[in-house]
Amino acid sequence: MANDPRAGQPAKPGDLVDVAALLRAYHDVKPDPSEPTQRVAFGTSGHRGSAFRGAFNEAHILAVTEAICRYRAMKGYDGPLFIGRDTHALSEPATRTALEVLVAHEVDVRADSADRFTPTPAVSHAIIVANRGRDITPPGDGATAAGRGLADGIVVTPSHNPPDDGGFKYNPPNGGPADTDVTAWIQDEANRLLEAPTRVGVADIPRATDEAIRRDVRGHDFLGGYVADLASVIDMEAIKGSGLRIGVDPMGGASVDYWAAIGDRYGLDLTVVNDRVDPTFGFMTYDWDGKIRMDPSSPSAMAGLIKLRDRFDVALGNDADADRHGVVTPKAGLLNPNHFLSAAIAYLFGGGREWGSNVGVGKTLVSSSMIDRVVADLGRRLVEVPVGFKWFVAGLVDGSIGFGGEESAGASFLRRDGSVWTTDKDGIIADLLACELTARTGRDPGAAYAELTERFGAPAYRRIDAPASPEQKAALGRLSPADVTASTLAGDPITAILTRAPGNDAPIGGLKVVTANGWFAARPSGTENVAKVYAESFRGEEHLGKLLEEAQALVTSVTT
Repeated sequence: MANDPRAGQPAKPGDLVDVAALLRAYHDVKPDPSEPTQRVAFGTSGHRGSAFRGAFNEAHILAVTEAICRYRAMKGYDGPLFIGRDTHALSEPATRTALEVLVAHEVDVRADSADRFTPTPAVSHAIIVANRGRDITPPGDGATAAGRGLADGIVVTPSHNPPDDGGFKYNPPNGGPADTDVTAWIQDEANRLLEAPTRVGVADIPRATDEAIRRDVRGHDFLGGYVADLASVIDMEAIKGSGLRIGVDPMGGASVDYWAAIGDRYGLDLTVVNDRVDPTFGFMTYDWDGKIRMDPSSPSAMAGLIKLRDRFDVALGNDADADRHGVVTPKAGLLNPNHFLSAAIAYLFGGGREWGSNVGVGKTLVSSSMIDRVVADLGRRLVEVPVGFKWFVAGLVDGSIGFGGEESAGASFLRRDGSVWTTDKDGIIADLLACELTARTGRDPGAAYAELTERFGAPAYRRIDAPASPEQKAALGRLSPADVTASTLAGDPITAILTRAPGNDAPIGGLKVVTANGWFAARPSGTENVAKVYAESFRGEEHLGKLLEEAQALVTSVTT
């Protein structure tokens, strides 16, 4: 798709969200549960939507929070529930609504003691620390005793989404994104409440008073606990000793106070180039499609930091809840997330950490095959899973996966001693790893990736969105390998046709076709009438174009 002509240009005042109108819509718009787009729908990272469109309103948050309370009671979770929010305008009222329901249910809620914004990884870290030494294996149906004392959490964030969106996600005691069996239960219960008549529906959900919230919500120092513990996962002394000049753009997000604290605590030469927090995100540049989106993997959204790259040895970015990373170097500019993941894996498993030989590497099936080549060269086990960070949680918890990453700039990894750090995406430690790599090897991640291409080839990678009707999307999700009759793809013999992930045999909700020189994957979007088509070629851009052309034709042929 062609970029919008405004991509990379500063946002104009006339395009900024009307925050006052958005907040009114949150309270005043009543969603119609008979309309699919206005129901609660948990994707790979919680429920998201705009209050203007009846997709993220007070009724949704009342229903979802009530459903979470019922789920916790069913599982016996009675430990603290950590709650954090990002800087989107809807995060403030949604957090308030959630607290009303949680306190009314006498949940032991822990919110930030300084009323700061809280990154997703800080909530995950707090859950992991609180549950340390406990069995956090999800209990079976009705198993209440096993859940006693366990902590869990809620993060109110739509991640990198535009300013008029809100988001709400639940993290169970393992600290990571809830699995589909959990989110399906919460989603169904919430929608039942939305649909129910008075006396058993949203209108009758108990809500605490202001006084009760002030009295019963306990403070937690998310920032202090997270920042003080960073040396257990990153070699902060090496970064300090190197004297690296580090620039950081939190993109108006929840990490803004964290980066200043990190620089101060560890004595780093670190400059926060933009410390503004503005719910309109009016300081941003337009993303590729002309929308304001806080995506640290997008050259258009990161245009401001890219312009400053010569001022720093490494420049870093995060999205609004800091679960995504962005790495900019003077020579390479903004690294493609796949490039950074490859360089990070080569560094960590090539001597950066002394983890056991049985510790594997996790990647989503739409991430670069450069990772496959790097992992094979290292003699490590590759765990290829469907899209969604939840698939890495169990491996990070038990230490069998040292690093889990996905092509959308999300990653987390183990502590230096091989124990679990976070089980949700952590853009802060990924950014700091870029600094550690530079400090300890003498070359930045861009140069490290260039060395990998000299050894393994330079792949060309692209994702496009192809139009797909609801019926075509459903057909794509039902495919089996037998539905593909072609024997070649872009001139090469097909070596594998996948509808289940090799790493865990989970359904991928689509299709991946592999050859010796490239691959494509297609899966339906959960929110739009499109099929997301990913492709990669180790034979260059022309071959990549053929892959994409044949991929779209193949997807069309098997879904009509």
